[in-house]
Amino acid sequence: MNLQQAIEHANAFVLPAFLADEPARTAEREKNEEAIGLLRDAWMAAPAGREPYSFDLVRNLADRNRELCDLIGEQRLRELRGTSLAQRLSDEDIVRSAAALQHRDVSEVRRSAGPGLRDMGVAYIQAPVSGMVGGVDIETTSRYPDRGYIINIGLEFVRLAPKGRAKQGYATYCGLPEQYASTGVPLANIHHIQWSDVADKRPFRENAELQSALLLALETFPYMAHNAAFEDSWFMLQLNGYAEARKAGRIIVVDTRDICRRIDPEVRTLPHDSRPAALETWAKRRKTLAANEKETHLGLDDVDLMFRTVQAEFAERNMFA
Repeated sequence: MNLQQAIEHANAFVLPAFLADEPARTAEREKNEEAIGLLRDAWMAAPAGREPYSFDLVRNLADRNRELCDLIGEQRLRELRGTSLAQRLSDEDIVRSAAALQHRDVSEVRRSAGPGLRDMGVAYIQAPVSGMVGGVDIETTSRYPDRGYIINIGLEFVRLAPKGRAKQGYATYCGLPEQYASTGVPLANIHHIQWSDVADKRPFRENAELQSALLLALETFPYMAHNAAFEDSWFMLQLNGYAEARKAGRIIVVDTRDICRRIDPEVRTLPHDSRPAALETWAKRRKTLAANEKETHLGLDDVDLMFRTVQAEFAERNMFA
């Protein structure tokens, strides 16, 4: 599939419910997901103001694919690897996030980080961090944002300072299609969200007020997330205006997992299978989570844990202004 074919496919009028058998649904899902990747990448790469289509085309195709995936079923999809989840933020994103926390010029941080960000650990601690940041954590029904739904959002703000405490916390549940009342909420074994939590809630994609408020919050301050490529990928395909603001530089994404991996020396000495940069493991090392406690895997609780842990790490490395 080339870009023109992807545009034509996204503009085609296809009702998922009319695809009656599994081979037809599988073929359509594969075309949808290939087109979504091509369209997203081409739109982001195009010069600002000269994009060949609105990003709504990409979001709408992802919505259509989500409906189709509901018909295919979670059990089958669990076996199929998707392509809409980025594995990491780009090097440029990492550099821009450090520059925002340190109030330094991006070019200065880039020079400090060196080729391939080989010295990014040095760049992170080269200048003090300060200012207000947001924190976000979402719970979802799938790994892939073109297949599943956002069902819980936690949002909090903190001032980066030795005694900075998170404040203005906000949490909400988002709804699901009615079919999940009988099949159950996917990934409930991880986030423990039940149908009763989401039964009377509006789906995230249909909640214009929530989307508007969240976008404003993400544009106002740099936002932190642990493994931020996850939230970034989901917001790209599900939050109206996010891709546009991200491309324009109005949204700065800070990955606390990258910070942990680069500035905590213990990460390099611990066995890989202990997941030393996972939030739960990191929090136990920094004593923000007791040894017998578990990460909650619920939006606001995890944001609060992330903030307490990253603040403890910054204090440990003398990184505050």
